[in-house]
Amino acid sequence: MHLVRQTFDTVELDDFEAHLTAGLRRQLQRAALPEGSSVAIAVGSRGVSPVVEVVRTLVSGLREAGLQPFVVPAMGSHGGGTAEGQASVLADYGVHERSVGAPVRATMDTVELGKTASGITVHLDAAAAASDGVIVIGRVKPHTGFRGPIESGLCKMSVIGLGNRRGAESLHAHPLATGIPEAAALTVASGHLLCGVALVENAFDRPARAEVVPPEAFHATDEALLKIAHKLMPRLPLDKLDGLLIDRMGKNISGSGMDPNVVGMWRRLGELDRTPDYGWLAVLGLTPESHGNAVGIGLADLCSRKLADAIDHEALAMNTLTAMALHAAKVPLTLPTDRACYETVLHLAARTTNQPLRIGRIQNTLDLETFWVSEGVLDDLPGTCEVIDPASPFGFDADDAILESGAFEPSA
Repeated sequence: MHLVRQTFDTVELDDFEAHLTAGLRRQLQRAALPEGSSVAIAVGSRGVSPVVEVVRTLVSGLREAGLQPFVVPAMGSHGGGTAEGQASVLADYGVHERSVGAPVRATMDTVELGKTASGITVHLDAAAAASDGVIVIGRVKPHTGFRGPIESGLCKMSVIGLGNRRGAESLHAHPLATGIPEAAALTVASGHLLCGVALVENAFDRPARAEVVPPEAFHATDEALLKIAHKLMPRLPLDKLDGLLIDRMGKNISGSGMDPNVVGMWRRLGELDRTPDYGWLAVLGLTPESHGNAVGIGLADLCSRKLADAIDHEALAMNTLTAMALHAAKVPLTLPTDRACYETVLHLAARTTNQPLRIGRIQNTLDLETFWVSEGVLDDLPGTCEVIDPASPFGFDADDAILESGAFEPSA
């Protein structure tokens, strides 16, 4: 295997916090909230980068304007579907009162805002609804489970994230591509929302675009920024492999643990073309930030016992039942060690081709600047890639767990 580095667009906002502060001031001038008004800042479970800086900047700007900010988790049924679990998820991301300067008020209670024409009951977090205005933070990106002009972003956060478990269940009982925009229109019309912070990240998880917009611009902003997000999203520069190893999956990596936009959306939506097609897919570990929620494990063909033992089945069930995506929780063939997964991928691949094996290895589906490929792949790498290490074997420890530390950094 060879270690390869690919070049991505590194566009990043200059003076991000100043840009965010200026946008917030414009929206506060428009809204003209009375001094002392309470403002809820809705923070999700996706590890938006840089989430602590975003929330802290908003808190500072709101306090400067004489307002009283607080944070609410906006993550549907994540965190085990409990207020304590959701507050814990935020704390793992560094979002707590000491770091951002505002209290976190977590609840699973909601208020009903009404029903859409197609019968979706729209919910809003009760703490957010009791405030004088809500700021929605949304990372705009391709969704992992459907295609449409509006996917992940402000609209989704407004109705699934802020809808808590009941709102998420209501939305997932309908087609999301049409349901999210329809439900978001009702939330916008309710008057609870102050503004939204729409973020697009580059391939290095840094802010490339940030727009602070009024509620009536949520739909247009999501649609426009999604086109940019598609271009900036990190992917492997290959359409075909015989097998792929993924060191870690996790909720902080993708809502589906492993982003289907990277490993092949056909693994989630079987009617789509098998592009990219990475053959046999093995996942070896779960990130600690997932709190045992291995949703998306059903995308894989193989997993290690290490990963299977890390699953919190109650948290996994909560997430998959809410999303009505039970296939995402099906545990694949489980092998005793990482080494066994690696060797089995090689064995299966060798039985399906008489050409030199095309095998890859990645850290996860988010960090893709460097990755490993076998000799048979090198001639297909585009000009945006360079081989940075000569051929070398993978390392395993005494328990046959794959060595992760430093594995994707060039050797000295």
